[in-house]
Amino acid sequence: MDALNIADALNDAMWVIVLASMPVLLVAMAIGLIMGIIQTATSIQEQTLAFIPKLLAVIIALAVFGPWMFEIIGGLAIRLFTDMYRYVG
Repeated sequence: MDALNIADALNDAMWVIVLASMPVLLVAMAIGLIMGIIQTATSIQEQTLAFIPKLLAVIIALAVFGPWMFEIIGGLAIRLFTDMYRYVG
């Protein structure tokens, strides 16, 4: 067991976490920004007004980007299980 191998695996895992979460977070941020601009322009300060569009956008983003997210997370899992001998031994 080499500490460098474990550090590489953790580095890969962190990048997969960032890549897998980025599309959904960017969609939520963009919808939140758009709704904030609309609320400011119309002087409507209702907090629940921004929640429903953001929730729907995140659900749609998960449906669209879900297979890709599953692919990169599954690729990491396969890589970790395939190289398990490097971490255990």
